[in-house]
Amino acid sequence: MKTAGTVQESPSGGRAAVRSMTGFGRADASDGRRRVTVEIRCVNHRYSDINVRLPRNLFQFEELLRRLVHAEVRRGRVDVYVTVQDAPEAARAVTVNLALARGYYQALGELCRALDIEEPVRLDHLLRAPDVLAVAEDGTEPQELEALVQGACRDALVMVAGMRAGEGQALRWDLLDRLERLSGIRSRIAGLAEGLVPAWRDRLLARLTEIVPANGLDPQRVAQEVAIYADRADISEELVRLDSHVARMRETLEIPSAEPIGRRLDFICQEMLREVNTIGSKASDNEIGGLVIGAKEELERIREQVQNVE
Repeated sequence: MKTAGTVQESPSGGRAAVRSMTGFGRADASDGRRRVTVEIRCVNHRYSDINVRLPRNLFQFEELLRRLVHAEVRRGRVDVYVTVQDAPEAARAVTVNLALARGYYQALGELCRALDIEEPVRLDHLLRAPDVLAVAEDGTEPQELEALVQGACRDALVMVAGMRAGEGQALRWDLLDRLERLSGIRSRIAGLAEGLVPAWRDRLLARLTEIVPANGLDPQRVAQEVAIYADRADISEELVRLDSHVARMRETLEIPSAEPIGRRLDFICQEMLREVNTIGSKASDNEIGGLVIGAKEELERIREQVQNVE
């Protein structure tokens, strides 16, 4: 028999690049006399939160189950339910406490006489009294159920892993598709950014020409103003960093990892949003402003999906 502290490899046999935090698994294990059922439900949670609900006589297995689950589920809320039932063919002895039944009978008779109740004490009255009938314990020691509990838990985790991997694959494709859209928006912004300074210079010269005669313009001063604007509106660094963050997220999604990647993806989302916000504040152009709004919408959808990734 395995010891309560033994934890073997993850039932999934490996880790996919993306795994959802949502999953369900249920499995039974029986030795012919008892059947152990383990149900595992996983939902989104920022941290690892494992809750194990056991029959009172199996409390000693709580730490074992926590270790088994944590080896497979590193992040999310996990509820583990364990129930134990006798197999249909398992006979259980029923005993009668005659002394207690006689005591109830006498007490009920005295109560009837004291209250002038003519109704006689019947058998069904005694059967409803506590502890008159008892089902004998089967004498099973908790250690004898360890293999059943552990086996059912592992089988349930296999089901959980399969569901989470399947949903994770769907999340992966959706995120990669949205990153492609974000890259397209980034490319359009980069194309528009190349014409910002020349367009602004032309507008500046046009306004100045209306006010100052052409021979009165100071080319050096105009060049200085254009240089100041070009420096203030330069978004090349933000575009390079945004491109780098997109590449990093793609790499994270495509390369299998032994560790959860949800938090890493969340941090990358925050960095991408920071760059997009800076682009919007620096590039004072209506068309770029519209593209920035579109980029933020895609990032919000990406962030919502990332919340489902372990």
